[in-house]
Amino acid sequence: MNVENRRYVIISFILFVGIIYISRLFYMQVLDDTWSDRAHQISEKRREVTPPRAIIYDRNGLKIVGNKTYFNLMVIEEKLGVDFDTVGFAKLIGWEPVMIAERFKQIIKGEGTYYNKYSGKKESNYQKNRAYPFLKEIAKEEMVRIAPFLDAYPGFYEEETSMRYYPYPNGANILGYLSEVNKEEVSKDKFYKPSYNIGRAGIERIYEKQLRGLKGVHYIVRSAMNNEVKRYENGRYDTLAKPAEPIRLGLDIMLQAYGEALMKNKKGCIVAIEPKTGEILSMVSAPSYDPNILVGRKNVSQYYPELLNDPDKPLYPRPTQAEYPPGSIFKLVQSLIGLQEGVLKENSSFPCNKTLVGCHSHPSPSSVAKAVKFSCNPYYYYAVKKIIEQKKFTNRYEDAEDGLNLWNKYMQSFGLGKKLNSDVYGLRAGLIPNSAYYDKWYGHHGWAFSTIRSIAIGQGEVKLTPLHMANLAAIIANKGWYYDPHFVQSPKKGFPVEIQKNQTMVDAKHFLPVIDGMWRVVNEVGGTAGLARINGIDVCGKTGTVENFIGSVKQKNHSVFIAFAPMENPQIAIAVFVENAGFGGTWAAPIASLMIEKYLNKKIVNPAKEKRVLDAVLNKN
Repeated sequence: MNVENRRYVIISFILFVGIIYISRLFYMQVLDDTWSDRAHQISEKRREVTPPRAIIYDRNGLKIVGNKTYFNLMVIEEKLGVDFDTVGFAKLIGWEPVMIAERFKQIIKGEGTYYNKYSGKKESNYQKNRAYPFLKEIAKEEMVRIAPFLDAYPGFYEEETSMRYYPYPNGANILGYLSEVNKEEVSKDKFYKPSYNIGRAGIERIYEKQLRGLKGVHYIVRSAMNNEVKRYENGRYDTLAKPAEPIRLGLDIMLQAYGEALMKNKKGCIVAIEPKTGEILSMVSAPSYDPNILVGRKNVSQYYPELLNDPDKPLYPRPTQAEYPPGSIFKLVQSLIGLQEGVLKENSSFPCNKTLVGCHSHPSPSSVAKAVKFSCNPYYYYAVKKIIEQKKFTNRYEDAEDGLNLWNKYMQSFGLGKKLNSDVYGLRAGLIPNSAYYDKWYGHHGWAFSTIRSIAIGQGEVKLTPLHMANLAAIIANKGWYYDPHFVQSPKKGFPVEIQKNQTMVDAKHFLPVIDGMWRVVNEVGGTAGLARINGIDVCGKTGTVENFIGSVKQKNHSVFIAFAPMENPQIAIAVFVENAGFGGTWAAPIASLMIEKYLNKKIVNPAKEKRVLDAVLNKN
């Protein structure tokens, strides 16, 4: 090879190496953020600032969810130094020395590993120059004791944080609770970092994004030794953390507290709704618990397993997830469908024929209003048979199929048999059977009304949640329409649900005889709910006594009552369900009346009625 050729080879080699070097430099500086980020980490620190969660108020402006200041004790390991006094520090925080090393192992393990594409190995995410929470959720009083001595332990410093606080020990199943995020949640949403909290249930979960606010950022210039030097550009690029706006609920916390007191030593629930808005005034799930016991990592780890394993299931939100047969309150809807379909008139009468279905002693009803008042089972056997089998088809089974599907359509218009559109956490649909449901059991055209007649009196396959029951009372109070039941007043655009007005398939005029019957239930002699009567308030209600089986073994009946008041311009609609309490008029009706009176009058004029309910122990395991 001559000299000239060698010169070209050398030049080509130099150009080739230069192109590779420039390409790599371009990739590192422009395309790959890793090196740029690392350089920024060395020279300046981007510190995110998380705002406290939004405050929650009840309908009367009472703060029901707030925040309390706590502290995390942070540590940067590389600042500890070789002469770190483990024994002295352990004594300061009340630990044994061996626990210090164990805590560091926990932190390192908790950070997990990542695959380093340059080394080809799994490496720890833990970095000695980063701050990690060594102790979490330290109360202010404890931090005051520790903080003056931290200068003797370089690498440790306090960081202010906040945790939820519930001024009223009520509404746990409504408000929910927070707990630490997991790795999956951190990876899905950049807002969260390890040790952050997230809503796990109730309002805290449904409105998580509306409650958490917007983060701020502070930039701190650091030296190569990771020491703070100054604020970057004098704070020019800093942004303030912005707390979310407070949220106001339709909940009346004082009514909620009263309802929880009434349901002490009982299993069941209360749901109260403002008919004209759909706002939930109270939602009691009994037994309940103080929401403060699930505040913070320590409390959650201690008390959550206890609540979870409690045989009375205090964590179980009965108002939204328990699906009960509605019993005789279901006769109200049957009346309305029959009137709308024209198979019933206001003065339709049927004999109280106990050979068809059992009933208590009363005169045979001569009208819809009296059928409601007496809660006559045979009356509704005849009435619903007319709804299901209207003789539109000559084939009896085809006729029943068509009639049941029409009946189901009416029920759906009342919000029954489907999940209500709501900001309530953990909703269930209940069950309103249609022809497809019974075809699975009996085969196509293998059933007629006589097969499914128990649905006439709210037993058998029919299931409603107590929220459905209260919403039914609101619909009747409104004479045929309802707003989706919800907690947050005037939900804004972007909130989890948009509240809508819904219209049933029944004309307003047909509600009048049913409401008349509900008034008679409470206020006339022979009505089934005399214990719900309130002087000066026209209460309209309906009792239910629900048969209760475990397998094939008959248990004590459930007590149910729905109502609204006053009769004109209703302000409250309510459902009360007391498990294993017997007749609907015995316990559910007086509990409902006390709630109504407390809400409308702010006081109780019959202390004997109140004492009887407060003292009753109906939850016997």
